[in-house]
Amino acid sequence: MAAARRSLFLVIAAALFLVALPLAKSQSYIGVNYGEVADNLPPPDATVRLLKSTTISKVRLYGADPAILRALAGTNISVIIGAANGDIASLASDPSAAANWVSANVLPFVPATTISVVAVGNEAFSSGDAALASQLLPAMQNLYSALSAAAPSSGIKVSTVNIMSVLAQSDPPSSGAFHGDILPSLKGLLAFLQKTSAPFMINPYPYFAYQSDPRPETLAFCLFQPNAGRHDAGSGLTYMNMFDAQVDAVRSAMTAAGFPGVEIVVAETGWPYQGDQGEAGATVENARAYNGGLVSHLRSLAGSPKAPGKSVDTYIFALYDEDLKPGPTSERSFGLFRPDLTATYDAGLAKSSATGAPAQGNSPAPKRSAARGWCVPREGATDAELQANLDYACGQPGVDCGPIQEGGACYLPNTVRSHAAYAMNQYFQVSGRSTSDCDFSNSAILTTDDPSYSTCVYQGSH
Repeated sequence: MAAARRSLFLVIAAALFLVALPLAKSQSYIGVNYGEVADNLPPPDATVRLLKSTTISKVRLYGADPAILRALAGTNISVIIGAANGDIASLASDPSAAANWVSANVLPFVPATTISVVAVGNEAFSSGDAALASQLLPAMQNLYSALSAAAPSSGIKVSTVNIMSVLAQSDPPSSGAFHGDILPSLKGLLAFLQKTSAPFMINPYPYFAYQSDPRPETLAFCLFQPNAGRHDAGSGLTYMNMFDAQVDAVRSAMTAAGFPGVEIVVAETGWPYQGDQGEAGATVENARAYNGGLVSHLRSLAGSPKAPGKSVDTYIFALYDEDLKPGPTSERSFGLFRPDLTATYDAGLAKSSATGAPAQGNSPAPKRSAARGWCVPREGATDAELQANLDYACGQPGVDCGPIQEGGACYLPNTVRSHAAYAMNQYFQVSGRSTSDCDFSNSAILTTDDPSYSTCVYQGSH
């Protein structure tokens, strides 16, 4: 009977592989913001070499730095460039100004450098400047016309970046709605984005949500850690992390405005690794947990409860600290890497983290008084709980989730339960095999039955 079950599993796995093939070829969803408000940044060529050593495939600039754009030429790294808020008035009033902007900031670099989006302005709707907000759409339209005339085959989109405060309501996610005073302008913007197949760009920061609600259960919800989840009575969906909840609130707002099909791009999200007294949660451990959990969540292609099965393009803030930024310490403490190109902490972005080998410095923790066996999902654990466990486990130092990535020995069956089982057991084994390491908010259980199958071998002990 065991042999028959194994044969049946292999047949099912092969079928699942065929179903999973389209997802296996999906693009990478992980980008990074490359700010330059600093006086100690490494040369662009060195930065591009750093980026190529990671799984980051997208970069967002706040301007259109020629040296950086030239350094990105010939790579597989796409780039968002920005037109400043100060340019909006001239771009809106004068089509020739838009043509000149394209001639100076786009044409010298394409097609050698892949420019994906021109982001016109930054947080214009939340600037408090009514004139700026009213000029935004005409500026975008003129830039789009200039791009269509000068580089018709480039495929470059035109959009703008917004912060979460454009929403009047976001909790629960199904209640997401834009502020009424900017809704007419936003509807015009969304109509333009829909017509040109451009994305709505938003900056969700669970860190700031935690700042306003610094309870332990909120921290776990924000950091992709095991938690009880939050049920949205309006949609009947359960959320296991704040990132998905914030993104789906934006989806609800766009649906309520009449534009449910516009794609979302997360232009910024991140977590500071240090802050001033009173900046709750700004620690290296939390920054590692958030960004590591986010990277794992995006790689899983789980999507969000409202849009399952597709990760949203996400640009982590930020590549480096920007030491000249004003404000609290946290504003200068989001960098994933230091100016000497070493990692501030391991967020799972090194290519070795995605291909199977733990990144340098990720050696397993010393073993404590150890339980024997394997850690697997408890019967009745929901996919939402297991997805949260998967995101959490794969974001922890020493946990090797390479085998459940595409092409890995444990990739099939490509299900949340199977991938979570492998990741949870990995976490249990490298964390010291204490019974408390196989809890996952009571969604896991220890077993003495080896869950290994075919070529997929679970680390463990009898």
